[in-house]
Amino acid sequence: MTVNGQRIELSTNRFVEISKWSTEAGKMKGSSEEARSINTHLDMFKIKIIDIQMELIHKNINITSEALKNRLLGTQERQRTLIPIFKDHNNKIKELVGKEYAPGTLERYNTSLKHTIEFLEWKYKISDIKISKIDHAFITEYEFYLRSVRNCANNTAVKYIKNFSKIIKICLANHWIDRNPFANYKSKVKEVERVYLSEGEIQNIINKDFKTERLSLVRDIFLFSCFTGLAYIDVKNLTKSHISIGIDGEKWIFTHRQKTETASKIPILPLTQMIIDKYEDHQECNNQNKLLPILSNQKMNAYLKEIAGICEIEKELTFNIARHTFATTVTLTNGVPIESVSKMLCHKNLRTTQHYAKVLDKKVSEDMKILRDKFAAVTSQQNKNIN
Repeated sequence: MTVNGQRIELSTNRFVEISKWSTEAGKMKGSSEEARSINTHLDMFKIKIIDIQMELIHKNINITSEALKNRLLGTQERQRTLIPIFKDHNNKIKELVGKEYAPGTLERYNTSLKHTIEFLEWKYKISDIKISKIDHAFITEYEFYLRSVRNCANNTAVKYIKNFSKIIKICLANHWIDRNPFANYKSKVKEVERVYLSEGEIQNIINKDFKTERLSLVRDIFLFSCFTGLAYIDVKNLTKSHISIGIDGEKWIFTHRQKTETASKIPILPLTQMIIDKYEDHQECNNQNKLLPILSNQKMNAYLKEIAGICEIEKELTFNIARHTFATTVTLTNGVPIESVSKMLCHKNLRTTQHYAKVLDKKVSEDMKILRDKFAAVTSQQNKNIN
């Protein structure tokens, strides 16, 4: 039998010699007692399948291969529910953390599961739900819950819904459900203006004499990221073996972004080398085989807020701003082609890098000045010719 493209094979528990079987007719050849008995049995089997199909239609039950097979065999169809499937998915990610997934990925899916459980309680007063009951209305109500009760911003709500959609895709792939509740659902991530430091703000941080070793260390690590474009986790994972000679005979950083598993190759700028040299003999670096003695992300961000206050920077300083600063102030503003910036940032799509280019009014001004001067020269010559 074939149901929605999925083939099911069941034995009729009847056997015939191959020479007596007609593949074209799908029955036994001849009119012997044996042939009549087997063919009658097959006809009754087909009638039974049709009867079960009509029963499922009348009861408004989805006709799935699993449902049809269980009815034919007289076994109870397994009622799959959402939460165990979600938990199983998260457990598999947990086993692959450090291999295929980052710890942050597991954390996001665990948070998504938590929100899903709380939504079921809030909306339906239940702790679990059959996956066959999840429809378009369920998705839209879940999104409303995230935006209203959980007070999630647009992009955060969209990301949680995207996490949930992966669980639904698992159900579809296993033929546990026939219809995709996301079929008519649309959501859009809003473009967020990326915060970055200006050249003056960077110089202010460089020149500031911090009285504590703690803030001095955080400043150095932050500047290292500003001049390499590496994210926190990628800086943390760096060892001395990641430094090698590049195609130009200069020192480069050769590593992989943990988030995307994409190869990252970044030339080392003078300030970057100064920071590397400063911590070359640091005890923690030698003991743990690390390039830099980096603190936890939470502590880094907490101390960066303190640094912002000391340096009179009004922006909310976080480690992620360093990566944005590299993309804008350090590279694009200084004329580094966007293709090169995209490659160093390990962006898989040039459009991702173009988001940074959009905010550079200074670069637009400089580019247009070239065009303005060109037209001014042409206009001046035209005036001479006219006069």
